[in-house]
Amino acid sequence: MFPPLRHIALRLSGVSRAAAQNFLIARGGLLICVLFALGGLALAGDYGIGLDAPIQRRIAQANLNYILGQTSSVAQGLSLYSDRFYGVAFELPLLLAERALGLTDSYSTGRLRSTLTHLFFIVGAFFCYRLAWRLFDNRLLALLALLLFLLHPRLYAHSYLNSKDLPFLALLVIALYLLERAFRRDTMGAFLLLGIAVGLLTNLRIMGIMLFPAVIAMRGLDLFYAGGGPERKRLLRTAGLFILAAGLTWYAATPYAWTNPVNYLAVNLDLTINHPTIVAVLFQGQRIFSDQLPPHYAVTWFGITTPPLILLLGFIGMSYVVARVFRRPGAVFRNTRLRFALLLLACGLLPPLAAAVLGSNQYGDWRHSYFIYAPFCLLAAGGLGGLAAAWHQQCRRPAGVYGLTALGVGLIALQLIQIHPVQYNYFNFLVDRTTPEYLRTQYRLDYWQLAAKGALARLLESHPGEPLVVRAEGRHISALPAAVRQRLQPAAGQNADYDLTYSLDPSQPDLAFNSEYRRQIYNNTLVTVRPLQDARMTAAAIDAYQEIYRQALDDEPIIRADYDVYRHGHRLTFVRENCPPEEPDAWFSARLFP
Repeated sequence: MFPPLRHIALRLSGVSRAAAQNFLIARGGLLICVLFALGGLALAGDYGIGLDAPIQRRIAQANLNYILGQTSSVAQGLSLYSDRFYGVAFELPLLLAERALGLTDSYSTGRLRSTLTHLFFIVGAFFCYRLAWRLFDNRLLALLALLLFLLHPRLYAHSYLNSKDLPFLALLVIALYLLERAFRRDTMGAFLLLGIAVGLLTNLRIMGIMLFPAVIAMRGLDLFYAGGGPERKRLLRTAGLFILAAGLTWYAATPYAWTNPVNYLAVNLDLTINHPTIVAVLFQGQRIFSDQLPPHYAVTWFGITTPPLILLLGFIGMSYVVARVFRRPGAVFRNTRLRFALLLLACGLLPPLAAAVLGSNQYGDWRHSYFIYAPFCLLAAGGLGGLAAAWHQQCRRPAGVYGLTALGVGLIALQLIQIHPVQYNYFNFLVDRTTPEYLRTQYRLDYWQLAAKGALARLLESHPGEPLVVRAEGRHISALPAAVRQRLQPAAGQNADYDLTYSLDPSQPDLAFNSEYRRQIYNNTLVTVRPLQDARMTAAAIDAYQEIYRQALDDEPIIRADYDVYRHGHRLTFVRENCPPEEPDAWFSARLFP
């Protein structure tokens, strides 16, 4: 007799549930990435236009003009361009996409840049998931690595507005995946792809060259333990192809290196260590010049701006790798998986250690070291795997460890949503984040000057239907949709209704809480929109700024960044680019050299 229908229905439902669970585990990484990509399309316009966005676009334009032989515009060619050493492997595609779509409106081009930068970040996250899957043979640990990669609050916000550091982070994890794949498959095609990835990575930032000696060293170990002559020849061929592919890719993607690649590499390495742009950095309540920061600067920023669960798992994973190496040091030379774990540890520890030892110029939290987060995520996933295995050895089911971790990840995601769109100012419990006065006097946070977008939006809301004449930088106005910003008219001279300024010094009087000013506080940075008559300078102050401005015009700028910097004997004068003397913050600071 046929089994009862109820029995059949129960069996089918059990099979369907198991199939659904298997599908979610097997395709969960791809599904999460698709959902994040759809969300990114909707959120790309929420963050404004960062301070470096116009500069990055000009870098791409200068390189494109150089490639096309149109050197009469944008810095008269790369040889005279101050930012010629920045790689354009990501910036050029952004510019070409903008042109292909025929975008001319500043808001549309800014949103396109944000969208494409974020989507590339998600592509990097997917490769992080694939790499973790290969390393741990555990899909749950791979999903954890993916979520940790995507949910870091600061990096999530930067994935929309930072087209320098986040593409490097994403491409690094892609290169690491291709590295693992190349040594696993050991084919010419796999090493060709790895060489292309390392070449592009080195173009984005010279720090990408760190994978080059790593690949050569790992291939050298394979040669040492190789058997006969044919195997050695195959290993040498793959190594040679990697070197050739990496070198040619880097050369093709770096227009300024076409004339003298060796000199370009030498100068670029020197700039990485001794970058000439020196700015005042607010760190732990003290204003310190960026070339005199304490060795623990980047590590401290990483520690206070990363969710505690991620820190805990990452340190467990690092300790787990170190313990395995000390327990069986000889296995590093033969065990490919342990060798790769040691490489992840080196990628996460050596760059910030080198920056501390060499005294590299750093600013803007730990953004110059954002790329270490990719290996840290993978080590964190491995840390959870080791913790679950140790828990299981104590005759306990590891489900509790995974459950608590899932709860912690869920809380991180919830907080990410709650603080939108100011995730770039996330702090963990290691600092007092409940007292805005404390935070803004200890750290400068809104160095991208993104708060201006919200300040202008609220100003328009408070004057419905009225046209307003506002003095503000063009990129702040460009961050608003065309339908909104058409009510804003740029100021000419002193004829303006409101003045939008950034206050960088917490001790300035206008940082006091005053309800008559419309402003936005993101921790230490105060964006004040105020009637112009309240911002007028005294005649003596105007004369002083005019004198600085006049003297600065006598010299060529030696540094171009947020400010033009002019040398007068032993003094550096920082003057805002294209800023008339009557602006309150035309002059930033000066420094006497010994």
